[in-house]
Amino acid sequence: MHIGIQLPEVERIVPWPEYRAMAILAEEVGFDSLWLGDHLLYDKPEGALGPWECWTQLAAIAAVTNRVLLGPLVSPTGWRNPALLVKMAAAVDEISGGRLVLGLGSGWNRREFDAYGYAFEKRVSRFEEAFTIITSLIRTGHADVSGEFYQIRDLPMVPPTRSDLPIMIGSTGPRMLSITAPHLNWWNEWWSRFDNDPAGLDPLLERLDSALGAAGRERAEITTSVAISVALPAGGGRVMGADVQVPPITGTAQEIAEQIAAFSAKVDHVQIVLDPITMESIEMMGTILRLVRAG
Repeated sequence: MHIGIQLPEVERIVPWPEYRAMAILAEEVGFDSLWLGDHLLYDKPEGALGPWECWTQLAAIAAVTNRVLLGPLVSPTGWRNPALLVKMAAAVDEISGGRLVLGLGSGWNRREFDAYGYAFEKRVSRFEEAFTIITSLIRTGHADVSGEFYQIRDLPMVPPTRSDLPIMIGSTGPRMLSITAPHLNWWNEWWSRFDNDPAGLDPLLERLDSALGAAGRERAEITTSVAISVALPAGGGRVMGADVQVPPITGTAQEIAEQIAAFSAKVDHVQIVLDPITMESIEMMGTILRLVRAG
């Protein structure tokens, strides 16, 4: 099982020199992938919170790392023209030397859509149209779509992106799975939706298997991953919304390693949502990673 980490989002404002150092350290201590949440705005009791823009940061991180996979966790297709999103993804993939995983979703936080003037209604229908454009540009190098939401006219993908660029979907919704199952390379789910527990994944994986089966595919053809919540000493609660009701993985280094390793029976890859997310905690996770891999 591969193990990645989500870098800071809105826990605090992290200046670029520190963010850069975190990314480099995460690669050095042995993480296999680095992930950035693609959000714009949260309302919290202490006031509005917002991260740096995801794709700008991904490009910068791609330039200062060498080995780890990179990706958004995940990008709502309604925030960017889908053809332009593929263009952005191709650039990040080029900068990284082919390490990008293109994570996509339909979005969920209405406050972000309303504040930035993006349409919240018909999100899945908009996603379906965007997904058609995205997959066409990546897989065939061309798109020509006259839809309800997007008008893409005789568009060649130049420079071309690699046709096997992995597309990851962050959803277990029946319609979203039906739309994406024929084309996805990677499936992901968030820790609060399976109680941060491997046993909670069974019904979600059954739903995934059903959608893949309807598309004539099997789970072995794709990568499966989940984001899991891990709290180290000094953690202050890295949560949003309903996530606060689901406890993180805690304990000694050995106990945390054993709980992380338990996910290997269910999925191929986990993304650690770490609390606190600091240079010190990333360094501590290096020890835990070694324990996981030692068995």
